[in-house]
Amino acid sequence: MNENLGLKKGIGLHARRVIAYVVLIIITFFCLFWFYILFINATRSNGELQAGFTLLPSTHLLENWTNLVNGTLPVWNGLINSLIVSSASAVLSVYFSTMTAYAIHAYEFRLKKFIYPFILMVMMIPTQVTALGFINLVSDMGLEDSFIPLIVPTIAAPVTFFYMKQYMESTLPLSLIEAARIDGSGEFRTFNAIVLPLMKPAIAVQAIFTFVSSWNNYFTPALILHEDRKKTLPILIAQLRAADWLKFDMGQVYVMIAFSIFPVIIVYLILSKHIVQGVALGSVKG
Repeated sequence: MNENLGLKKGIGLHARRVIAYVVLIIITFFCLFWFYILFINATRSNGELQAGFTLLPSTHLLENWTNLVNGTLPVWNGLINSLIVSSASAVLSVYFSTMTAYAIHAYEFRLKKFIYPFILMVMMIPTQVTALGFINLVSDMGLEDSFIPLIVPTIAAPVTFFYMKQYMESTLPLSLIEAARIDGSGEFRTFNAIVLPLMKPAIAVQAIFTFVSSWNNYFTPALILHEDRKKTLPILIAQLRAADWLKFDMGQVYVMIAFSIFPVIIVYLILSKHIVQGVALGSVKG
């Protein structure tokens, strides 16, 4: 009887595992299929793209790339600008959001119970609502065509703070902080040497999200950056797509989109190992 019950459980477990793998394979296929189509279209000429859809690559990749690089848009400047803005935004956002979460998690003060919901309320305000006042402020400060208005405001990132706070509650016991204080560790040393290493998986996740969000951001940079050599890649892609019909080349658009994706993939590959380590560490602790 027990053997039959164990056999049925084993078969049920195996069936669930097979179903899970099938579902994951299907989801993976649909996620990667559109990347495949993007890179296929990057190898086709504008005429071939107008002719219709195909799954087979063409031979115009180098031609599209040459036309793009030798065109009127400063593609390499756009790449460097996007890297500067996205990297600085990711670093500042993650560091100061983690520091804010640590302050609320580790300290007791009078307004503590009001600050947390206040920050969450700020998270509910759309960027478009404050855009006009922000642009007027940037103009009055003479910071148009500058990366400062795109980088500095990312220090205040309610979404990143909320994630860090939730993660910190499950991984950072207050007894560890008290032990560090008893040993004579200063607050900044405790934060940088003890808290940040414990938060690596969360930091990696939020660094990826912040980098990608800043990399793909079109709305705010389009309002602030006017000089072509200062513009980021999303603005240049929009300009390329908005070209008049005599200069419009869909092959160049696809090449530029594919070109803009590679830095995001590289950042993910660099940081993903920390995510995997954090998941594995959590499963061992559990």
